[in-house]
Amino acid sequence: MNGKFLFDGPEDAPVTLLLAHGAGAPMDSASLSATAKALAGVGFRVARFEFGYMAARRRGERKPPPRAETLNPEYRAAIAELGATGPLIIGGKSMGGRVASMIADELHASGKIAGLLCLGYPFHPPAKPEQLRTRHLAGLQTPTLICQGTRDEFGTRDEVRGYPLSDRIEILWLEDGDHDLKPRKSISGFSAADHLKTVAETVRRWVSGLDR
Repeated sequence: MNGKFLFDGPEDAPVTLLLAHGAGAPMDSASLSATAKALAGVGFRVARFEFGYMAARRRGERKPPPRAETLNPEYRAAIAELGATGPLIIGGKSMGGRVASMIADELHASGKIAGLLCLGYPFHPPAKPEQLRTRHLAGLQTPTLICQGTRDEFGTRDEVRGYPLSDRIEILWLEDGDHDLKPRKSISGFSAADHLKTVAETVRRWVSGLDR
């Protein structure tokens, strides 16, 4: 963790969202930036941060993504450094959301977070549906919202329907969305902006129903 955050949204927002990036793209990727701005547009304070390996890439070092669970301490450190004073939702894009999901229950049980937001959860690697990353999701106790495209190669609607997931998990399915939640407009009739608006409005409604 490089100790630096990107912020969107009002500083005095009642709820803060802390988002980590995916395995291969930084915190200022086009996808995560657009999502952060959409969430800020409905009144959230959105903070983005980078894991150490991604920050090292900016310095010109060749760093592959480490195993997701090894990043748990870095996510905890980001929460501590952020020091949000009001309700905090943690999560992120793909791997970032997966890392947050691994530490969510301990933080929720201690009152440090109000919920978990995953943007394109990597239920399995592409083309490897047998390598599931769902075991801890079956017993998850943290209120969770997963925003997922129906044709996401990391977990389509048809695949996810059969997974044993905790009843604390809600899934927003975005028609024809890929791993970045983007649809093919000519096929779906929706644009990327349409889906981002749906994500932002759904997150706002979901957060309003949380015990904060």
